Amino acid sequence: MRSRRSGKLGRLLAYVLGLHPDAFGLVPDADGYVKVSDLLKALHEEEGLGAVRRADLNEILLTVENPPIEIDGGRIRAAERGRLPQPDVAADAPKLLYTAVRRRAHAHVFAKGIFPMGRRRVILAATPEMALRIGGRMDAQPVLLTVHVAKCEKMGLVFQRYGALLLSSKPIPVGAFTGPPVPKTEPAPPKPERAPTPQPPTPGSFFLDPAADKKPGAAAKKAGRKKDVAWKKERRQRKRR
Repeated sequence: MRSRRSGKLGRLLAYVLGLHPDAFGLVPDADGYVKVSDLLKALHEEEGLGAVRRADLNEILLTVENPPIEIDGGRIRAAERGRLPQPDVAADAPKLLYTAVRRRAHAHVFAKGIFPMGRRRVILAATPEMALRIGGRMDAQPVLLTVHVAKCEKMGLVFQRYGALLLSSKPIPVGAFTGPPVPKTEPAPPKPERAPTPQPPTPGSFFLDPAADKKPGAAAKKAGRKKDVAWKKERRQRKRR
């Protein structure tokens, strides 16, 4: 039963990694590899594949004859890559392309432009849905940006196509894309001023406390000490006589 399940998963991975990685929002590198973590995220978005783990991929290598995948550390690729789409100049790129960025990068992107995230080139999608699918792997609510191809081409950018749904380009400058405005951030309320910390007394010094003499019983104690001294003095004088 386990071997049958591994065989079925292996055939699916041969399709994903060897035929249509773009349909799952994946772009293999020059050697046909994608990150295992990226593959698992893509699989988890599919119905019935949310429980696939790295152990299931390893099991394919152990239980399936002529495994359809190859794993190298944190990378995975199809064993048969003869029909894997190769990057090609997109002479017929759509008028609009899409990408999604993290919310915390929203302001930076609008100020500096769109730069690759862990890649050599910016990955773009032919549909908003695919862009949000890829962006959702980095942020639960990514910000969707629309790239205007004609403006990019006037700036000298050349697009490459990866299958039917994905393209790529060099960094996209400000002015060649649009998106929702950056949310205004309210200034943080000023912090309350802290009371000055009392300084400890200077070593070797002391301070007079005028209130000490006003404490109840202080005057009585002083008067009692004077009477005791006078009585002892009179006793000594009588002994001498």
